Amino acid sequence: MFTIAVQTGTWGGGNALPTESSVRDILFETNAICALIIDKKGIVKFINKTYLDIIGKREEEVLGHSIGDITPETRSLIVIKTGKAIIGYNWNLNSYNMIASSVPLIKNGELVGCFAYSIFMDIWDAQDLVDNFMIELKMYRDEVRHVYSARHTFPEIIGQAENIQEIKALAQKAALHPSITVLISGESGTGKELFAHAIHSASIRSKMPFIRVNCAAIPENLLEAELFGYEEGSFTGARKGGSTGKFELANGGTIFLDEIGEMSLTMQSKLLVFLQEREFEKLGNHHPIRVNVRVIAATNKDLEEMIRQQKFREDLYYRLNVLNLEIPPLRDRIEDLPLLVDHLIPQINKDLKTRVTDMSDEAMHLLSKYNWPGNIRELFNVLQRSMLLADLDNHRTITTKQIFFMKIKCDTIKPSTSNTLKELIRDYEKQILAKVLEETNYNKTKTAAILDMDLSWLYKKIKQYGLTREDM
Repeated sequence: MFTIAVQTGTWGGGNALPTESSVRDILFETNAICALIIDKKGIVKFINKTYLDIIGKREEEVLGHSIGDITPETRSLIVIKTGKAIIGYNWNLNSYNMIASSVPLIKNGELVGCFAYSIFMDIWDAQDLVDNFMIELKMYRDEVRHVYSARHTFPEIIGQAENIQEIKALAQKAALHPSITVLISGESGTGKELFAHAIHSASIRSKMPFIRVNCAAIPENLLEAELFGYEEGSFTGARKGGSTGKFELANGGTIFLDEIGEMSLTMQSKLLVFLQEREFEKLGNHHPIRVNVRVIAATNKDLEEMIRQQKFREDLYYRLNVLNLEIPPLRDRIEDLPLLVDHLIPQINKDLKTRVTDMSDEAMHLLSKYNWPGNIRELFNVLQRSMLLADLDNHRTITTKQIFFMKIKCDTIKPSTSNTLKELIRDYEKQILAKVLEETNYNKTKTAAILDMDLSWLYKKIKQYGLTREDM
């Protein structure tokens, strides 16, 4: 039972309790609440100014009178009768909506009265609060959209090859159906994330968040909390106040589950439940949260083979694979190489502050002979390196001179006679180092940059393999 004990004495630290008159003065002048004290007969012993203003009476018209005559709907008389508090009820007094509480006053174990108070605010203050809240909510939503927004569109998907055009057209159709789950498959570096961004950007969800989750980068024991969120204290190390999960943040928008093939079977089961029910529970909270999101998943693995190996759930596969986009590797659309190079050069110039304009036909021909296991991501890396070298030579055009390291990849390296893998790697490493040193006229700084290795490590390898100019 909630009561207020009326007593005398001191509180912590030995400070005297406030005097009755000072308490009366504070309560009387406080305009944030209505306050009232009645005795056990219901006679008003105290009423504050705010209460008087609302009922339109003077203090002398209320004190000494029965509360039932002043506000017949009061619940304070019920408290006097039952001795039990009534906490947090809605109360309307002369068109003012308030949250009220009435609690019994106890002295020496005996009920002596009731203290009633109501928290309210003027309707204009309430409107200001609502307006401020809506402004803050808009700012929060704008910030979420800015942080979690798609950065790419369909025009950025470059290529005239028939296979890429077909996939692009299918992806554009998928964008028109904002609830369809999409599975994007393909080798690393083919542009799966680019397609996911583009689908979101072209859909009616484009103004809402686009959130990427790399399933391979988050430890299994943390992935559930990352996706669904958690309440404070739900596990050791949980952040104070809990955390909002990515599915909840993505509400109204798109969640992109990259590298879905790396997800554990346990998490696959939880994801399947979400896809079936479209709701989830935070860790430490059993109240379901319903959200409206499009799910796009991507993988570079053969999920059907993983199903056969019992490493991926078949039922989840069919839930994800409503629409499948299989992105072709660069080697299967090598005719797009010139278009891709022309598209990437301005981007890299901006990033690296270089001034390269194009690539020679001979250099382009050399690149077209390569198999590109790393696809467009590898092409981007090759262009970065060759453009830096061209800029160092004050060249505006990339020539075979700047991409001679690609020639090493394309040409057949002399067969090794070594028997062990360690010896085989050593022989190939020695041949590559010797070739690059020769092409750079033994410029070790340039050689290290081309091979993307630390200069001190290069010196160590030169000594190890006897690759000084004198030795050669």
